[in-house]
Amino acid sequence: MSTEVKPQEKERLFSKKNRKLLTDPFNESNPITVQVLGICSALAITVKMKPALVMGLSVIVVTAFSNLITSLIRNYIPNRIRIIVQLVVVAALVIIVDQILKAYVYDVSKQLSVFVGLIITNCIIMGRIEAFSLGNPPWKSFLDGIGNGAGYGAILIVVAFFRELLGSGTLFDVPILEPLGVYELGYKNNGMMLLPPMALIMLALVIWAQRSRTKSLIEKE
Repeated sequence: MSTEVKPQEKERLFSKKNRKLLTDPFNESNPITVQVLGICSALAITVKMKPALVMGLSVIVVTAFSNLITSLIRNYIPNRIRIIVQLVVVAALVIIVDQILKAYVYDVSKQLSVFVGLIITNCIIMGRIEAFSLGNPPWKSFLDGIGNGAGYGAILIVVAFFRELLGSGTLFDVPILEPLGVYELGYKNNGMMLLPPMALIMLALVIWAQRSRTKSLIEKE
């Protein structure tokens, strides 16, 4: 009588746990509104939608691949020099992203200025490497990087949407309020929306809206 041994079920690439790595950073573990990381760039490059979108995509790429590479080599990194190795990995990826931006979207690259280079010191990237990729397999680390980068980018885009629309009357430099006849009703572009303090106020409003909608965040506090 033969007994059939069932093979161990391997975790699917997009299992429920893996999907949570992608979705949680949009809400309950958002790197900006919950973990309060990467605030400086969120305040500095959200005057327009285009640089905010490009910055968000850049951080997704760097976070995802730095997580992946670090996870792949984590067993070969001596603990005493792990931070140096992490910085080398992140710096190499940032240089590649910076050169690609200069080659294909030079105008946006000029608008982002030093903030692309400062991705190297972005707390989100180093934080995810330390907290996640050093202790998890490559695929999970890659998904975690994409999720946290996308969660960061989503907040940039939300803040930039209102700042550009109300401050300049445009979205992606395309006139929006004028064709709608808003100016004829007496509205004028709000110059305050283009100032750095308004980025902080908009971010505070996003955090307030998130806390109001997600009761679990209030309970954790």
